[in-house]
Amino acid sequence: MGLQQTLKALSDPIRREILNMLKTGRLSAGEIVERFDVTGASISRHLSVLKEADLIRDSREGKYIYYELNASVLEEIMLWIHDLKGDASDEK
Repeated sequence: MGLQQTLKALSDPIRREILNMLKTGRLSAGEIVERFDVTGASISRHLSVLKEADLIRDSREGKYIYYELNASVLEEIMLWIHDLKGDASDEK
């Protein structure tokens, strides 16, 4: 998983909203689709992009697929951004 792929996944407002939804816990694909005014196929594609970027994980339980946040990748991005920003106390 590369940084470019992760940033691309984060660039879309629908995908960012899906991540916001998942921060409170796992949701089924159907529960995610219900919260948007777009087709199920569109949400499925958004979920695929997030999964390819390793931002979410999925698990199948019977006929349902549940999605959950992969916080470790988000933590890596936060550390990268923090390093990029630098420490303000270092500047003189």
